[in-house]
Amino acid sequence: MGSGKVTIVALLLCLSLGVIAEDPYLYYNWEVTYGTVAPLGVPQQGILINGQFPGPRINCTSNNNIVVNVWNKLDEPFLFTWNGVQHRKNSWQDGTPGTMCPIMPGKNFTYRFQVKDQIGSYYYFPSTALHRAAGGYGAINVHSRALIPVPFDNPADEYNVFVSDWYNKGHMTLKKILDGGRTIGRPDGIIINGKSAKVGEAKGPLFTMVAGKTYRYRFCNLGMRSSINVRFQGHPMKLVEIEGSHTVQNIYDSLDVHVGQCLSVLVTADQEPKDYYLVASSRFLKQELSSVAIIGYVDGKGPASPKLPASPPVNTEGIAWSMNQFRSFRWNLTASAARPNPQGSYHYGQINITRTIKIVNSKGQVGGKLRYGLNGISHTDIETPLKLVEYFGASDKAFKYDLMADEAPADPSKLTIAANVKNATFRNFVEIIFENHEKTIRTYHLDGYSFFAVAVEPGKWTPEKRKNYNLVDATSRNNIQVYPNSWAAIMLTFDNAGMWNLRSEMWEKSYLGEQLYFSVLSPSGSLRDEYNLPDNHPLCGIVQNMPLPAPYKA
Repeated sequence: MGSGKVTIVALLLCLSLGVIAEDPYLYYNWEVTYGTVAPLGVPQQGILINGQFPGPRINCTSNNNIVVNVWNKLDEPFLFTWNGVQHRKNSWQDGTPGTMCPIMPGKNFTYRFQVKDQIGSYYYFPSTALHRAAGGYGAINVHSRALIPVPFDNPADEYNVFVSDWYNKGHMTLKKILDGGRTIGRPDGIIINGKSAKVGEAKGPLFTMVAGKTYRYRFCNLGMRSSINVRFQGHPMKLVEIEGSHTVQNIYDSLDVHVGQCLSVLVTADQEPKDYYLVASSRFLKQELSSVAIIGYVDGKGPASPKLPASPPVNTEGIAWSMNQFRSFRWNLTASAARPNPQGSYHYGQINITRTIKIVNSKGQVGGKLRYGLNGISHTDIETPLKLVEYFGASDKAFKYDLMADEAPADPSKLTIAANVKNATFRNFVEIIFENHEKTIRTYHLDGYSFFAVAVEPGKWTPEKRKNYNLVDATSRNNIQVYPNSWAAIMLTFDNAGMWNLRSEMWEKSYLGEQLYFSVLSPSGSLRDEYNLPDNHPLCGIVQNMPLPAPYKA
């Protein structure tokens, strides 16, 4: 009997006996502490997880249950968010200030979530204050289940590479600057996995490769504001995955990774066995910042050449170059993702749009202090997490829904500071347009979902621009860049009930208001659509002494 038939017989036997095996659990215990770090040679207070920066890697498989017990050993409140993990029916675990009370100093909280029907490259990071500028982040690698085909051979190994800009001022000083109504300005340098080096300075290889073998590199940009281009000396990259989507496997000499984004490439060790540089350089800054790391061949002889591969074009030409690279990213329609059916079996381009939300970002002054906003609303977190307020039926006591309209006002720079919560109809298919009138690039991330990034174009959006949409093989992802004086369009179905954060991944912008929350409520109030408040979920603010609402039922 073939192995497939054995599996089916075993499953039928389990069903007949009423036995259904739960998906595997992975357990982690993390201590979050301060520690001295000096990525650019200037000692400052960093945030470590179990003494590490970057933090421990979560290496899991689709549908695994993840349990992370977090001890906050800092002297301030703290939260982790799990960037890219969709938390189906479970925004309680999303780890944003709008969904959870923070973990207080000296306390612990145990996150429990499932990477349901997902594969891909993701990460976790602190969502509180300016902690992201101090580290506290790490990788979440979600692999396909054993029986699901992957459109490339298993690599010899896989490596996580975190690239980011870095500030020498430290997170506390950066927070004081923003709280004082000023910008944090340009970063001081670029780091690769928490370190920075110039040509000739790097000591020892970051990673090693065996000649003739192929390796998977998972790149993520955890910076505060800078897009970063990555490239290897003498080794082209084959793009295979972007944020949970298998891609058409194009070859690139260099790739732009914008803030908050992740992608995977395959690199084959087919050159002379010696050392080579991995280069990370900033994009769209007046003065380019860069860093290198050594990728060494096992038993290789000879140092890396001091001649680095050239940076991509800059200025207007550089934006056009980057935009064209985005257009080259295509969904692999025949590959399976987390499920055995091909990705292309979902025909998103044939679904009728029920709502268009056009969002214009802006900068303004409120009370003489710098703020950022979306459609004239500059978000501020309130005392009680929005999801808790909503669950306890106390929304009228804390915030108003839909202060932000679906269209931008005539002057979006006239900002109102308020909790920015928009209602979204459960299971509606929507189109969201981002329009950036400013001179700096933006990236936006949506928790709880992946969306189809159907277009990025220069100028302003009009309905006629829909003819330029990619309605066949746009990548399904969770982060989209919007270039200066340009627009981007995404499409998605609001099929995941909960309270979900849409934010600028430029943390200065997000911290000063360039974000919102979508409230997606199931009309049935059923466990089929959303989980109940977890027993261990802390209560705070106005709901702390309220009686618990009646739980959802199946």
